[in-house]
Amino acid sequence: MNIKILGCHSATPRSNSHTTSQLIELKNHLFLIDCGEGTQVRLREEKIKFSRIKNIFISHLHGDHFYGLIGLINTFKLLGRSVDLNIFGPKGIREVIMLQIKLSNSWTNFKLFFHELNNSNSEIIFEDSVVTVSTIPLKHRVYTNGFLFQEKEGLRKINIDKVNKLNIPTCEYENLKNGKDIINDDIKIKNIDLTFPPDKPLSYAFCSDTAFYPQIVKQIKNVDLLYHESTFLNEHKKLASKTLHSTAEQAAEIASLANVGKLLLGHFSTRYKNKLLFIEEANTQFENVDLAKEGETYIL
Repeated sequence: MNIKILGCHSATPRSNSHTTSQLIELKNHLFLIDCGEGTQVRLREEKIKFSRIKNIFISHLHGDHFYGLIGLINTFKLLGRSVDLNIFGPKGIREVIMLQIKLSNSWTNFKLFFHELNNSNSEIIFEDSVVTVSTIPLKHRVYTNGFLFQEKEGLRKINIDKVNKLNIPTCEYENLKNGKDIINDDIKIKNIDLTFPPDKPLSYAFCSDTAFYPQIVKQIKNVDLLYHESTFLNEHKKLASKTLHSTAEQAAEIASLANVGKLLLGHFSTRYKNKLLFIEEANTQFENVDLAKEGETYIL
C-alpha cells in the first residue's frame, strides 16, 4: 500500500503549500482522498494517469477539501473519459456538483455515481475481493468522515521446498494457496505442512478534519499508519478547540491510545514556519511520528 501526499495544508492554497489531497495505491486500485483546489495540477505534476482514478472519497464540504473536484471532473470530460466515476462524500455533494455542471452546461460523457453519506456511525462504503473502505465519523464544524482502508487477507504462500520434495503436482497449487488440504498418492496432507501464512493485511486511517476525539480509537486500533490532522501547535490550543481542529500533541495522544504503527501529521496551518515543532510536541505523547510532505510517498 502506497500513500502519496498531494497536499497537506489547511485553509488556502499557496504556491508552496497545497490543500488536502492524497492518493492511495492498493493492489490495482488508485483511490483519491479529498480534492482541494489545485489537486488536478498536483496530479499532473506527479504524472498520475487520470483514468486510473475511479473512486474519490471526500471527507467533508469545506473548500480546502473539495473545491478542486468540479475542475477535476471537467478535465476528465475534456480528456474524453469513458470510465465511470464513483464519488463518496457527505449528503449534499451531488447537489453542489450537479448544479455546477448544469449551469455551465458541462455534462460528462461518463457516468457519475454519488454515494452520499450521513451516518453518524461507521459503515463500510466500498468493498471488493482485496480491500474494504469504512468511514471514521469525526468531530468537526460540519458532518465529516475519515476513511479506514483495510486490506483483506491474501492467499497462503507455497513452501516450494516441501511441495517439490513430496512431488506435489502444480495443478494443486491453487488449492494450496486457498488453504485447502490435498490428497497426494492417497495420503492426506494438511495445508499447514505445505504453505506459509499470507502477509499481514495492511491498514491505513485518514483522519482530517477533527477536534480531539477519542471515540475513534477503537476503530483505528493497531492500524499500520494513521494520518491525523494537526492544524495547530499547543500555543493555539484554544483556537483548535474553538474551530474543532487538533494540535500535534492531541493527534499523538490518539495515536498512542490506538497503538498505531506510525503517525503522519498533516493539515498544517501556514502560520507556522518551523514544522519540526509539530514533531517535538507530538513526541511528548508518541515516538514514531513523521510530517506529511507534499510529493512524498509513504510505503507500507
